[in-house]
Amino acid sequence: MTSDDEPTVPIVCSTCDTTTRVPLPDVAEAVDRHNENVHGGEAIAEIDPAIVESLADIVAEDMGLFDDDGGYDR
Repeated sequence: MTSDDEPTVPIVCSTCDTTTRVPLPDVAEAVDRHNENVHGGEAIAEIDPAIVESLADIVAEDMGLFDDDGGYDR
């Protein structure tokens, strides 16, 4: 896989009003670096919340945590 073929993840910073796409292996470092350099270490930039929510739903479904009516099994 070449670097051009690597999946990218959107990183958003509501304070800077920016969005950038970062290769998946570099996400944690990029978020930490931005927050440290621009926001004094405060956790402001983050992975796009819509992506996080979608991934959480996929994982929960894959693990069988959803029942047939859309709720969670207990």
